[in-house]
Amino acid sequence: MARIKRGLMRHKRHKKIIGKAKGYFGRKKNVFRRAHEQVMKSGQYAFRDRRAKKRDFRRLWIVRITAACADSGIKYSQLIHGLNEQGIQVNRKMLSELAIADMDAFKAIVEQARKGL
Repeated sequence: MARIKRGLMRHKRHKKIIGKAKGYFGRKKNVFRRAHEQVMKSGQYAFRDRRAKKRDFRRLWIVRITAACADSGIKYSQLIHGLNEQGIQVNRKMLSELAIADMDAFKAIVEQARKGL
């Protein structure tokens, strides 16, 4: 029976991990054991933060809408309630964009929301 040597596959596997660790600080970029630990941890951070990013953006949009509401003389909660009562379905991302780019359109939406209060 032929002897199986694992050097080639081990080298390929190590090279793949070292490639993923490119740019890391210290030994984490070129020592396989340290690089493998950090690549695994980085994957966990990436998985977690893909979900956290959605929360962070929603918070940002709400802050922007709240600031625009203050200029329009209405509270954020009243705006959202008024829109729901009127059956107007505009998501917070679009409300935020309107508050930044087109204040006249945002004020028109606020007036619609006031009718629902």
